[in-house]
Amino acid sequence: MIDHPTRRTLIGAGLAAATTGVLPGTVSSAIGRALAIPADVRTGTIADVDHVVILMQENRGFDHYFGTLRGVRGFADPLPIPLPGNRDIWSQETADGRHVAPFHLSTEEHFALMRMAGTPHTWPDAQAAWDHGRMARWPAAKTERSLGHYARADLPFQFALAEAFTICDAYHAAIQTGTNTNRIMLWTGTNDPAGTHGGPAIGNSHDSLPADGGWPEGYRWTTYPERLQAAGIDWRIYQDMADNFTDNPLAGFAAYRDAAPGSALHDRAMTTHGLDRLRADVVGGTLPQVSWIVATATGSEHPGPSSPAQGAAYTAAVLDALTADPKIWARTAVFVMFDENDGFFDHVPPPAPPSPDADAPGGFAGASSIAIAADYHHVASPGEAKADTPECRGRPYGLGPRVPCYVVSPWSRGGWVNSQVFDHTSVIRFLETRFGVAEPNISAWRRAVCGDLTSAFDFARANGAAPAPLPDPRATAARAAALKGQPDPRAPAAGARPPQEPGIRPSRALPYDLDATIARIDATGITLDLACRGAPAVVHVYDRHRLDRIPRRYTLGAGDRIAATWPLDDEARYDLWLLGPNGFHRHFAGQRTAKAVSWRLDPARETLSVTVSPGLKAISLRHTEAHRGWRGAGRPHPLSLADTGGWYDILVTDPADPAFRRRIAGRLETGRASWSEPPLARA
Repeated sequence: MIDHPTRRTLIGAGLAAATTGVLPGTVSSAIGRALAIPADVRTGTIADVDHVVILMQENRGFDHYFGTLRGVRGFADPLPIPLPGNRDIWSQETADGRHVAPFHLSTEEHFALMRMAGTPHTWPDAQAAWDHGRMARWPAAKTERSLGHYARADLPFQFALAEAFTICDAYHAAIQTGTNTNRIMLWTGTNDPAGTHGGPAIGNSHDSLPADGGWPEGYRWTTYPERLQAAGIDWRIYQDMADNFTDNPLAGFAAYRDAAPGSALHDRAMTTHGLDRLRADVVGGTLPQVSWIVATATGSEHPGPSSPAQGAAYTAAVLDALTADPKIWARTAVFVMFDENDGFFDHVPPPAPPSPDADAPGGFAGASSIAIAADYHHVASPGEAKADTPECRGRPYGLGPRVPCYVVSPWSRGGWVNSQVFDHTSVIRFLETRFGVAEPNISAWRRAVCGDLTSAFDFARANGAAPAPLPDPRATAARAAALKGQPDPRAPAAGARPPQEPGIRPSRALPYDLDATIARIDATGITLDLACRGAPAVVHVYDRHRLDRIPRRYTLGAGDRIAATWPLDDEARYDLWLLGPNGFHRHFAGQRTAKAVSWRLDPARETLSVTVSPGLKAISLRHTEAHRGWRGAGRPHPLSLADTGGWYDILVTDPADPAFRRRIAGRLETGRASWSEPPLARA
């Protein structure tokens, strides 16, 4: 978030040292109560959810918070983006050409790092860090401190919340930019890319009322709260209008600016209703069906006025209020997510439509079988002349980097991970599914690629035994609030990939069924057949002989196929590295020779059958020694995936040709829950 020299600057300066005295109640038992209350299962469907509560916090990335957490796609990811010079994404290039790695912000050694300085996070520098999916120069675009990350000892409340409920490790910011645009996506599903209703939004120009420095002309498209209002669905924003860090994006919309006191829009969205009112509504049985919560500056978790510890205390206070009446909590679903990553590093390439590329076939680096015209920035953004740089015109809006998202509910407890691709519009999609109120502003591409968050729940069954209560963050929050100044840590001159906690966690079933095979290799190059038999998904393809080029991205709709060709290099070689959701990977490398490798995944039998030509050597990195390796014999070699949770990772090599590589990895989806990706076995 870029601070305007108005109310936000005053808030940041005046409240930076404030305590968390706004937190009501006794939060030490809040999470314990939440865990102990079972779901009120009546129909066994989403219809049992009476209340949806949405708390969007500020400016933290997924790896920045949870890269070390066990059982998520974090620092132990075995399939990172390849970079030039035999590097991968863990080796980042600084502005002066040095190579540095992510590093630990140890608050046990230096507690001041709890309040470390933020990083640049506007449309141009976000696009520069993403770099069309190459993602190799985060410290150059975002400062070296962008590589700083926390661990369990630094974030005991956040880690405990993830262990108790459900963490989403493929939830992305909606757009490659800062706060207000991403919040607009949460509340409306669009940023008005055509510019027909006052957009497109790419910055914070409209984040407050005109009297407080906001752009004088308000946005004019319909917001999702207005649609709920028209459908008779009760809703409210809980906030302090004198201290909401200008994080209520509806302040930028003409309909809310013009709403008279006493009107529904003014009372529900532009009036102070703090956490004391939230608790009173829970106790009084008047909690709306849909509630958004906008934190105070010190509770927002934003670097500077807040911190992870202060954000934890605010989140605990919210849960304390929501669990004040067990009957209400038993019918409530809470989503806690972050609007954007600030500028903090994340290693997973965000799904996005293909980038414009004048050197690629058709002028795009990739293709999509789903309409994508509404997902690019072509129109001037009112109020954003400085940020709306010419070099970023024509680029896709998003998705942005991953951000943390907790799903906190009696239907989601148990320490699960959900790895389906989501973004902020997924929250609207959940509301659509529950309340039947459609949001037509969500683009066709975004609606296809991002899920609706229902897969993060099990509505059919009540929960089992509750885990232990979680830590009370208030003492650490008060200590953090007393800190003066903001440290600016530097990345070590030399470093390595940070460690990740060992172990796995239960993982929800996902809807994906992707594959990629070689259609042919000839003088024109190597042609891949990309196929999607499940939910739509984006596949990234990195040509490791041409890593300076923009990587291609292919969006495949359900049941669709795309054929794509890459040229061979001067020595008739190819080397393609494919990445997709939840560890999907294919690696095709070699020369222009015919060596057969084929496979068949069978969800009904939970098997993978692999056939390789004589002379080739295959090894399974997910099986025991008895089934791990075999020589090619021209006939199928069946492998049961029942004991691996559906995970497979097969490497095929040719002892006579060191350049030859075939690798297939991912998880076979059976419609049943599984577990997170185990640590990579060593050949």
